Amino acid sequence: MTKPTDLPRTLGDLRASGHEFRTVKQELRDNLLDRLRRGEPRFPGIVGYDETVLPEVERALLAGHDMVLLGERGQGKTRLLRALAGLLDEWTPVIAGSELREHPYQPLTPASRRLAEEAGDRLPISWLHRRERYGEKLATPDTSVGDLIGDVDPIKVAQGRELGDPETIHFGLVPRTNRGIFAVNELPDLAERIQVSLLNVLEERDIQVRGYQLRLPLDLLLVATANPEDYTNRGRIITPLKDRFGAEVRTHYPVDLALETALIRQEAALVATVPDHLIDVLARYTRQVRESPSVDSRSGVSARFAIAAAETVAASALRRSGLRGEREAVARIGDTVSVTSTLRGKVEFDSGEEGRETEILSHLLRLATAETFRARLSGLDLSGFTGLVAEGTTIETGDLVSAEELLAQIGTVPGLAKVLDRLGLGDAPGPGEAASGVEFVLEGLHLTRRLAKELTSDGRTRYGS
Repeated sequence: MTKPTDLPRTLGDLRASGHEFRTVKQELRDNLLDRLRRGEPRFPGIVGYDETVLPEVERALLAGHDMVLLGERGQGKTRLLRALAGLLDEWTPVIAGSELREHPYQPLTPASRRLAEEAGDRLPISWLHRRERYGEKLATPDTSVGDLIGDVDPIKVAQGRELGDPETIHFGLVPRTNRGIFAVNELPDLAERIQVSLLNVLEERDIQVRGYQLRLPLDLLLVATANPEDYTNRGRIITPLKDRFGAEVRTHYPVDLALETALIRQEAALVATVPDHLIDVLARYTRQVRESPSVDSRSGVSARFAIAAAETVAASALRRSGLRGEREAVARIGDTVSVTSTLRGKVEFDSGEEGRETEILSHLLRLATAETFRARLSGLDLSGFTGLVAEGTTIETGDLVSAEELLAQIGTVPGLAKVLDRLGLGDAPGPGEAASGVEFVLEGLHLTRRLAKELTSDGRTRYGS
């Protein structure tokens, strides 16, 4: 974020450059229209909303509406709000040192107006990058009006200023985000009396502090997020405040499997290779958990569940490579077992399922694995794999069985090349990828009742006839 050196430094230079004042909402509208006409991405990094949520957000911005995003946890609401700042001008001028970051053409506070009158065209200005023009507050029950709007500063009063002097006010987060975007996360968690303090900000665009009626026409876009009111029992958005938001946009989880897998690939920080068929399993698993009647549907199952699952699976593969001295760390289907216990806390179950949480998650994981097996390998001749154990031999795998050890047990298997190709592992996969494909087939054959499976006392898995 290197500031250009040729930007005007005084009000006179700014006027001479031909700069025109635009409100924040005008900036957003003009820049959004420009990207629409150019066919450029408007919200980079936002997955799954192109045909549903984003058109509604764009209409709200074009209309100049403050908005609230309503949806269950883990639907990317905060990510979307933060992406709005990318539609602001890259650099915007402000009066140097002004508390509310006022535009040089529009001084608001008495101090800035006085400075502008005294300095004239020599009024010094500085420049804000768009990243500095986004403010955010997570609503908590202890949030005060002073936090959001402002309060009387006792130090300034003690310095001899009169209590009624507007310059005795210490401004809160909202006015300090003037000339930008301010977001309130989990708006219903604000106490109702605190929500009232936002009414004037949204409609009259002014603020009231301790009985002072300050005519400060704030220039900002106010946005918020909330869970559906039938789920969050901690509070609600008061009706007058809901009425003042111009747009209410409902968010959702990825509508199809492709978007779910794309989201995992984009967001997960994987420390080992996780083949596509395993990402597919985890995406289906997440959707199975969301749709399960045993899970509280009102709370939702966050996208962070799938992301954390992929990261856990990759970590399991990395641990095995370290213990067994493997050259490459590649995840296998056996690595997914650990997610049922480590991610249990991310899911809220119905009260009648107490004590069965891990059992339910394990069952759903098996369903997702079987679905992926059928989707990926249906129609292939897998008799070469069942033939391996037809004469009573067993194939042993598990968390501490290296890829070389697993492959040594199976030797040459008819049809293996077609399986690896169907799984997207390429014509010349490494030992880790080949072992991942083999273990997936063995588990799929077990789940479709063509192979037996047993767990040993030391945690290994044996497949047999």
